[in-house]
Amino acid sequence: QLQLVESGGGLVQPGGSLRLSCAASGFPLDYYAIAWFRQAPGKEREGVSCISSNGASTNYADSVKGRFTISRDNAKNTVYLRMNSLKPEDAAVYYCAAAERVAGKCGYNGMDSWGKGTLVTVSS
Repeated sequence: QLQLVESGGGLVQPGGSLRLSCAASGFPLDYYAIAWFRQAPGKEREGVSCISSNGASTNYADSVKGRFTISRDNAKNTVYLRMNSLKPEDAAVYYCAAAERVAGKCGYNGMDSWGKGTLVTVSS
């Protein structure tokens, strides 16, 4: 069974950067499209970014376009989310999730496996 573990969260000042990692075990990650989600207190979970199994396609929420970059290293069974120019409204628990999809596709529905999340705090 695929297991996902997020890391890289922490406290950062507005305008700062973080790189989140989503490490997979139990199954080769290259079978899966991966998505990052976030959930802030009192808000619904939202899809932030996704990447297809082969890395050919990516998608970003409008709120993070131009600031966040998703990437993957299938040899390391890891997906990354580089977050630049962080804003207080980016503060949330960030989750990665996996789904089997047609090659070249990614999305935010029907995820099969979830990590437990990593907390990102953006504050001065």
